[in-house]
Amino acid sequence: MRVIISAGGTGGHIYPALAIINKIKEKEPNSEFLYIGTHDRMEKDIVPKYGIPFKQIEIYGFNRKKLLKNFKVINCLIKANKQCRKIIKDFKPDIVIGVGGYVTVPVIKSAKKLGVKTFIHEQNSVPGKANVYLSNYVDLIGISFKSSKQHFPKNKVVLTGNPCSEDALKVKECNKQEFNLSDNKKLVLFVMGSLGASKVNDFLVKTMSLFNNKDYEILYVTGNGDYEKIKQINFPKNVKVVPYVDKITRVMKKTDIIVTRAGASTLSEIIALKLPSIIIPSPYVTNNHQYKNALDLVNNKAAIMIEEKDLKGDIIVRTIDGIINDKIKLEEMKNNLKSLQVSNSATIIYDNIKKLIDRK
Repeated sequence: MRVIISAGGTGGHIYPALAIINKIKEKEPNSEFLYIGTHDRMEKDIVPKYGIPFKQIEIYGFNRKKLLKNFKVINCLIKANKQCRKIIKDFKPDIVIGVGGYVTVPVIKSAKKLGVKTFIHEQNSVPGKANVYLSNYVDLIGISFKSSKQHFPKNKVVLTGNPCSEDALKVKECNKQEFNLSDNKKLVLFVMGSLGASKVNDFLVKTMSLFNNKDYEILYVTGNGDYEKIKQINFPKNVKVVPYVDKITRVMKKTDIIVTRAGASTLSEIIALKLPSIIIPSPYVTNNHQYKNALDLVNNKAAIMIEEKDLKGDIIVRTIDGIINDKIKLEEMKNNLKSLQVSNSATIIYDNIKKLIDRK
């Protein structure tokens, strides 16, 4: 299989794209790939590390505040369309896949004009503008949440889940001693990501002292930006602080409750691992999509949500204490997460792509 794949801007787009590539490689080892990304976003650094051929195009999102800047945006888009048509003609793909971000617009539209089969994947409950726009051009749309279906042409939609969930199941669990944690104590994992993390960290720093003498342990992942400041603080012995964890999923497999943001990939891993969670959605994202992502779990009684504006006093400690030793509550959350699972997401995507190609 010859595949052009495009996704850009955030890890929430890039890592699902890589998961799709990994599944195609597993199924068809002789497949050839070309990744098209932006010239100045994180995919240009991440993707080449995996040995995947990478082509970059200069493209920007529309600026709603500084309208004059959009002349440059339009000019770059015209150039990107020409560039993408040439890339696609030269590579001759069987399928062109878009996994989110404005970079996918010229890629998918060019493929459509050239008669190449197209597939896009949406990770969030409320889709991004690029995918909503492209839904009119593509052959097939994969969605991670059932609630996304209302935003797309129904005859094109297939519920695939997020391909990162299948990768999560394959990751080898960590050794808790790596983080000076006990094997015989329950673990609560705090990980907030980078966007708006400083404000949450300010609250969590005050909260950590309240975990003194608890019969469970805390692993608090601060993020690199705040770590140097936070590590100077004298926390209780059962609170372990680290700046970053490589492959956090391996720790999630040893975790009893996670306190986290509501990024689509994170939630897909929570669902796949049936991990009880307390979700604090970031209010700093487009269209408040993390809140809407979290609602899919909360409405199914598969997670508890605390909005950032409600972070006061000992609310986190009380919420954790109300769950962690309640076997019935934990089991109920796990069973409800199981009902949301699409554990073979990447395989479903591969199977649908294969059928799409075979329909030529």
